[in-house]
Amino acid sequence: ALMDTGESVRITLRSIRAHKLRSALTVVGVVIGIASVITFATFGASVEAEIVGDIETSNAGNIYVFGTPSGDDDFDRTLQPVFTEYDVQQLEGIQGVQAVLPRGIVQTQSIQHGNRTLARQQVTATRPASITDGVLVEGRSFEADEEAVVVNERMAGSFSENLTTGERLTMTMPDGSERNVTVVGVVNGTRGEVPVSEFARQPRVYVPIDPFYDSVVESPSAGVRQRAYPQVTLVVDPRAIPETQSAIQAYISGDADARSLSADDTELVARSGNDFVEEISDVIERITRFVTGIAVIALVVGAIGIANVMLVSVTERTREIGIMKAVGARNRDVMQVFLVEAALLGTIGSLLGVPLGLVVGYGATRYAEVAFSLAPLWMALAVGVGVLVGVVAGLYPAWRAARVDPIDALRHE
Repeated sequence: ALMDTGESVRITLRSIRAHKLRSALTVVGVVIGIASVITFATFGASVEAEIVGDIETSNAGNIYVFGTPSGDDDFDRTLQPVFTEYDVQQLEGIQGVQAVLPRGIVQTQSIQHGNRTLARQQVTATRPASITDGVLVEGRSFEADEEAVVVNERMAGSFSENLTTGERLTMTMPDGSERNVTVVGVVNGTRGEVPVSEFARQPRVYVPIDPFYDSVVESPSAGVRQRAYPQVTLVVDPRAIPETQSAIQAYISGDADARSLSADDTELVARSGNDFVEEISDVIERITRFVTGIAVIALVVGAIGIANVMLVSVTERTREIGIMKAVGARNRDVMQVFLVEAALLGTIGSLLGVPLGLVVGYGATRYAEVAFSLAPLWMALAVGVGVLVGVVAGLYPAWRAARVDPIDALRHE
């Protein structure tokens, strides 16, 4: 008579109960493997969703214009101020462009508030339009020509008592002179910020271009000295991004002052928020796949554990196999008993590993301050792999068990 699966499961459960500690340790191997895979996969998915979500919501209609050294990774050179006021005016005239937000760097030695001094090398100069109601936590934007600054929340929290609007800061400039400024607003970011700068959630200070920013160059087109900026963000009509982006790229690659002021090997690019989304998603996915791949090694170790235990189990139960065969069990019935046991160990490991992985993944997202997102595909894959690991690991021991000679088995002590 062919043994039914229910009988196999009963025999399996009896065997697992008989060797509780051994079975538990075997399952732990699978649990660790599955939990590692799920932890890394959910953390990767959470980071990606957070960053992509941020960029998509805050930068939907933005096009970023900057120079990148082609073939050379000298990052300092990307920050050369090459976009002149003439360029800014020309960009403002392109159809579809709603606002142009140039950004410059102002060097400072330190920033002081009360008795605390922060050594800070640079603050960001931009137009008042960069500070919108959407990013303000309190206060208002500065006005042009105002001796005022706006700080981000990290900066506000950098001093012993949190900075609030109306307080004074002292900025020490590179030449040693001091400027007293008033904090007029606190923000959680600014309009027109390059998306990747969000990664470095550093304390930041924003100042109006007038009167703080004084990087000037000779404008080839206007023939006079003008302010020049390392990066310009254009806010464009989101419905016309492709056409506007092409028009901007055509201008900066052609007659722009920036083109003649840049080094020959510097490429001037116009990138949309979506370009950043795609690049960042690719990078995060590659990292997630790599790290999750490493976690799969833990699963392989779990599989070896199952195979090991099953081989020991076959040796221990030789007599039991002999009795099963003597009462009419066929080779495939014997195989089934051992395969069910191995698959069950793998399944239990998966079912315990998934919640553990989710808990650890959740903890990691809390630590990294990102919203928790699930990776359903990886979860299904991990459970599938866990069960598969059990079955594959049990194949050889089950085959060994099926080949036991019943006469020798019954003699076996």
